[in-house]
Amino acid sequence: MPAKDSSSILVSGVSGPIGAALLPSLYARGYQVTRLMRSATSSGEGQMAWDPGQALPPESVSGFDAVIHLAGESIVGRWTDAKKARIRDSRVSGTSNLAAALAKAPKRPRVLISGSAIGYYGDRGEEVLREDSAAGKGFLADVCQAWEAATKPAADAGIRTVRIRIGVVLSKAGGALPKMLFPFRMGMGGNMGSGRQWWSWIDVQDLVGAIHLILKSDLLQGPVNLVAPRPVTNAEFTRTLASALSRPAIFPMPAFAARLAFGQMADELLLASQRVEPTKLVATGYPFQSPDLRKALENVLKR
Repeated sequence: MPAKDSSSILVSGVSGPIGAALLPSLYARGYQVTRLMRSATSSGEGQMAWDPGQALPPESVSGFDAVIHLAGESIVGRWTDAKKARIRDSRVSGTSNLAAALAKAPKRPRVLISGSAIGYYGDRGEEVLREDSAAGKGFLADVCQAWEAATKPAADAGIRTVRIRIGVVLSKAGGALPKMLFPFRMGMGGNMGSGRQWWSWIDVQDLVGAIHLILKSDLLQGPVNLVAPRPVTNAEFTRTLASALSRPAIFPMPAFAARLAFGQMADELLLASQRVEPTKLVATGYPFQSPDLRKALENVLKR
């Protein structure tokens, strides 16, 4: 059993797959959790209503020991101009408004953990990417750079600020995996494009464990890659998923078909190559529960 903690934490983005796994673990450890919710009726106990596009009164976010900011429009779906605007604005404006309020709060938190993504690195082929690697190019890379830059007011105010660059999250509650399960269970799965592109993934339970480590470790700040230590190619990922489901993986999706189906999202998410290492996390000695893809998929599918 983890040790109990009476610290107070403010959390946004609780409705997503990461929030769904993180919240129970926070409660289990005894944290006093307040959820930032977009609903206008979110005024009950343990909830606070907010509009990410509007400034927050500094007093409303004062007194928390830590803030975990995960909110943002889903990137899944065809990227129309309106969708891309929502993806960017929900991340950049929300983070900017929250960071500005925290910086001016009468009692500031010790740490701000703010979401980001390995999309920061863009499409980089075989290059091994670490936290000090340069930013890439493309819509997602641009969004991630602006998203991370929006935390600057908090960091400038002396709040330990950690920008977690999250890889492909393995969870049945949302993200990429549930959308892949149906065709693979029907024996109609296969690699996307060439299959040579690198996918950097993480079991959602390891992601949650890493967030708990960040909450406690003053040594972690700035960008931190939250991925498993063993990235795989898309071809290996799809073969392993098919094997875990006892199904074949013989129906590849050519790049042109992915682009027809998903547009720009295909190039920047499905076909892009990001060979990312969790350098800072490994340096702390973090004990990954699922460093191996086969074990991770089996664990996720059992939950």
